[in-house]
This record gives sequence, structure tokens and C-alpha cells, in this order.
Amino acid sequence: MARFDLVVKGGAVATATDTFRADIGVKDGRIAALADNLEDAAEVVDASGRLVLPGGIDSHCHMDQPPGLDGARNADDFLSATQSAVTGGTTTVIPFAQQLRGQSLRAAVEDYHRKAEGKPVIDYAFHLIVTDPTPSVLGQELPALIGDGYTSFKLYMTYDSLKVNDRQILDILALARREGAMTMIHAENTDCIEWLTEKLELAGRVQPRYHATSRPNVVEREATHRAISLAELLDTPILLVHVSAKEAIEQIHWAQGRGLKIYGETCPQYLFLSEEDMGGFDDDDWHGARCMCSPPPRDKANQEFVWRGLEQGIFSVLSSDHSPFTLNKQGKFAQGPKPPFSKIGNGVPGIATRLPLLFSEGVQTGRLSLQQFVALTATNHAKLYGLHPKKGTIAIGADADLAIWDKDREVTITWKMLNDRTGYTPYEGRRVKGWPVEVFSRGERVMREGEVTAKPGRGQFMRCALPETAVPRGRPVVDPALFA
Repeated sequence: MARFDLVVKGGAVATATDTFRADIGVKDGRIAALADNLEDAAEVVDASGRLVLPGGIDSHCHMDQPPGLDGARNADDFLSATQSAVTGGTTTVIPFAQQLRGQSLRAAVEDYHRKAEGKPVIDYAFHLIVTDPTPSVLGQELPALIGDGYTSFKLYMTYDSLKVNDRQILDILALARREGAMTMIHAENTDCIEWLTEKLELAGRVQPRYHATSRPNVVEREATHRAISLAELLDTPILLVHVSAKEAIEQIHWAQGRGLKIYGETCPQYLFLSEEDMGGFDDDDWHGARCMCSPPPRDKANQEFVWRGLEQGIFSVLSSDHSPFTLNKQGKFAQGPKPPFSKIGNGVPGIATRLPLLFSEGVQTGRLSLQQFVALTATNHAKLYGLHPKKGTIAIGADADLAIWDKDREVTITWKMLNDRTGYTPYEGRRVKGWPVEVFSRGERVMREGEVTAKPGRGQFMRCALPETAVPRGRPVVDPALFA
């Protein structure tokens, strides 16, 4: 019997801290050896002249969620979304189990397990989306689910069917502090958005471009500051998700400078798209619906501040916020061919393009080191959500989740190469340099030269540990005995 099931030879191995030359020996799905001249393997893959990186982790992506008030349905289920993920070098995803108002949170989790059954081609965990924090949810269901390995949850400060108010946020933050869970917050001021949307629609300004007008930077800044203040009050670490605006980034930087455990996440759409991509103000221009998401892409000058946030470590992770909707009546246009922007399905696809875009414009241009790239796309995700060191790194004992990159390959992005079901990509025609050519999940090849080779259902569900990142500083503003 061979000593190793797989040896990846001759590549430049990169982690969040180092780059070194080594062969990687894999046994029973885990990394068993890092050394020179490893032999005696059932399979040998030559990675000479290429980079070997940890498989990416996308810790913010949506798949097979129930339609919102706009009626839009996700185009991707757990099969197509994970097939698209491996196409771009991602080997672990953490989508959301969304509670519906009036629904048991436990029932939501069970429903998502049914949706995932037999489909994912890579490993996955679940965040929770808490929309109805009833006494039974807070007192029984949520603590029990955290103990079962669902150690992170998302709160919305906007959207009628999802939002929770400040009082409810405090209740949930107190529970998160007590139980050691990570809280993710979508920070936008819902009353400002609703007021602006009403005024714009009364004035007949309903084209997709006005989506950005309804959500100006100040709306994100105010909610970001408020979320930080609530977290500071209780000394509860939080992650602000899909941060887009310069002013919100400044709030996070300010909080971090005061020693608060406030983490930030951004997405490729805020680095590569702008408000101009949401179309013009013409009566007949609905083309920009394909680039609508919340918060919206800002002006081009704002992109520079997002890049600086990545460079300076203000952001811990870059996620896709993959929200896949087709451009028809099953997706973005469920309310008709030209509905007002408030009735258009909100979100953009990007689970496959996340890593190549950042590698090309970050690493290849010198804006980011290779170590920063690995941290932002893999290692920090695992640390934030209790999956490290099993996931997110190349180390002995870790799962053999590996992506072999040809750093010199130039690729023109087209939707047809991405293996999702949306029918489009907002990055169509963009040229990138650097692309994953072979991907392994737990030592099993799942993608080669753009072809997904994994069988549906081979992905395993992972229970997350309590993350060290969620441990309080120990300095709440008020006596913790009041909310213990």
C-alpha cells in the first residue's frame, strides 16, 4: 500500500504567513507531510512552476433561499452554487439558513439540510439568519443550535421581512456574548431607505440607477456606527458584512483604533463595479439591474478606499455575497419586465469570480501580498467562524483543500465558463491574469481545467467550533451581570 494517497509535487506553497517550496503528501483526506522529494503515492500531481494555495473559503453566499418580498428566487441550489465555487478555486462555503417570521429557527436549519442533501460537491457549514428572536428562540433554540455547531448568525438592520430593531439586536448580542458566537450585521438605516425610496418613486425616478440614490453613503455610515455602538455597549465582537462606503470603512477603522473587536468584510462588487454599472437615468434603461445589490456599488473614487481597507487590514475577509438571480420573471424581474428598483431582485452572482478578480488586481499589481490574499480569501474566514485549523491553511493535519494556480494564465471572464445558473456575470469580458487550474477537496480532485469532476453530494457538512475571534475583550460599558 502506498504511503500517500496523493502527492502534489514541486509547487510554491503559500499560506497566510509564508511561501515555501515543498511537496504535499495527503493521506485519508488530510495533509500528512510537507517535505522535499516525497514519493510512494497512489497519485502524483506535478505543480512545478505553479502556486499551491489553500482552497478558498466563501463565508458569505446565498443559495436556494426562499424568495423575498420582490418574489425573486435564487437561481443556484447547493449543487450549482458549489460547482461554480470550485471553478474559481473555492473549496468551502458557508451559506445561510434563513428563519422566516413565525418559524422555528430549528425548523429553518432542518429545511436547509434537506435542501442541501445529496447536492454539494464541497464542504459546507451554515450561518443562521435570525429574523424573529422570540423568547423561545433566544432562550432555547439559539443556544442549543450554537452548541450543535451553528456558531454564527446574521442580523439585518433593513428589509421588511428580515430586519430586527435595536432592542432585538441588543438581546441577540447579549446572547452571542454569553454563548461565544459570532454576530454578522447588515448595516443600513432602514427608515432612511424607505423614506428616500418613497420620494423617488413618487417623482417617477424608478430606474435601477436610482437604487444607489436610495441608499447613499450616509445611510450605511449611520447604521455602521450604531451597530458598533450597540456592540461596544455589551462588549460583543461583531462582523460588519459587505461594507461598501468610505464613511462606513472609516467607522470600522475608528472602532478598531479604540481596541474594539469589530471586524469588516467587503466584496468584489465594491472593488470592480460602480454606480455607473447600474445604468443611466433614461426612461428605458433597466440594463443596470444586473449590478444591483445592497449596499450598492459606489462611485469609482470610492473603490480606492475599499482597496485601502484591504491593504491596511481593516477588512478581515473578502466574500462574494453570491446572490444569484436570473434576468427574467423567475429572478430579478419577478414583478414584471420593468418594475421600480425597489421591486427588482437584489444581489449579484460572484462565487466563481471572487478569487481570480482579487488575485489579478491585488496580487499581480502589488497592492496585496500573496500572504494577504490567502488570509483574505481563506485563513481569516476559517478563524472567524470556528473552522481553523481544519480549513483555510496548508499545514500537517489540516484537510487537504488545495488549489493549484497558474499565475501567468490570462483569462477573459464569460458567464459560460462559471458553471452557475444565473445566465450572466457582471464581469463579462473582464480580463484577469492568474487562474486556478486544478482544485482538490480533502485530497480528492474536484476541478480540472474548468471542468467540475466531483460527484454531487460528496461535500460534507461541518459543525463549527466557537471562534476565538468572538471572545469578548472583557470591558463592557455596562455591568455584564445585567445581561448575563
